[in-house]
Amino acid sequence: MALRRMQVTDVRCLHQGDIEFDSQFTLISGPNASGKTSLLEAIYVLGRGRSFRTRRLEHLIRTGADRLIVFGETDDAVRRVTLGVEASAKGVQARLGGQRVESLADLAAALPVQIIDPEVHRLIEEGPSRRRRFLDWGVFHVEPSFVGHWQKYHQVLRQRNAALRSGQPVALVSAWDAELSRYAGLLTDARSRYVELLAPIAKQVAESLLGMELSLGYRPGWLRELEFPQALERSWRHDQELGSTQVGPQRAELTIKLDGVPARDRISRGQQKLLAAVLLISQIKLLKEDAAARPVLLLDDPAAELDMDRLTAFIAEVRAQPLQLVVTTLNKDVTEFGAFGRPGRRYRLEQGAIFGE
Repeated sequence: MALRRMQVTDVRCLHQGDIEFDSQFTLISGPNASGKTSLLEAIYVLGRGRSFRTRRLEHLIRTGADRLIVFGETDDAVRRVTLGVEASAKGVQARLGGQRVESLADLAAALPVQIIDPEVHRLIEEGPSRRRRFLDWGVFHVEPSFVGHWQKYHQVLRQRNAALRSGQPVALVSAWDAELSRYAGLLTDARSRYVELLAPIAKQVAESLLGMELSLGYRPGWLRELEFPQALERSWRHDQELGSTQVGPQRAELTIKLDGVPARDRISRGQQKLLAAVLLISQIKLLKEDAAARPVLLLDDPAAELDMDRLTAFIAEVRAQPLQLVVTTLNKDVTEFGAFGRPGRRYRLEQGAIFGE
């Protein structure tokens, strides 16, 4: 299934808009500050229930409005599925097929969406939490049961941390340890399996785009030589002092090395952007081609981020994947985009208004 249509109301500078997407390639052009990135952000919200630019969804609400609404339709030759997200100062509501969803993971399953934008280097440059989110999105799409285990682990973790903060004795705090250990094992095993699947794909793509040897690894969030219950026991004093659990999957890390050296220590900002793109493309390649929903890849003005040779190689990798592309550009006639193929649909944005071409 592909994203066919989206209606946007009061998302940043976009007052109201209705756009239909091609199943393969839609091109969005317009000057700076016209709303191109905001349109991509609306698509991302539809598939994630959150933004890639801010943690607070209400910050996307257009000035003067009290709420934002994004509505979309995915379909194929057999059926149509509707998705909707509404955000206001009161919170966020999401619907799938007209029914309210309790977990935003339901949106992700219906509309898998990733973005490569000018801030993509943050996946490499920033701390482990961003890489954990990247990893968990991929694990969920390969093992859908993962999200339930993730939610249960964090629920138990909150209970244990609450006991630590209130100064409970070790016997009461450790009452949560058996259940915490169970779900920690499930999360760690699923993440480790996923990294093993992702690593050879990413290595191949990195060789093509970076000309360097990429290796991925997974650190579970505690010393490898210890079982998790042992790690909890050893961490007790530290946990007690800080009032929170200091070991576990919430402190895990996806390790990234190029030619045997940690990537953050080796490469420039431009190379970080390309490496992050390598990881995102590899993640999409790993999704099953027969998945119910086709992955949507959002590219925010890629010509501005890469030189001609790397852009050509990057486009070749993207076009080889079974995905739906939505690309923004300042100049719709820029020659580099010829390698994407002919856009099925073109739109132009001007001052927050969407015009078909």
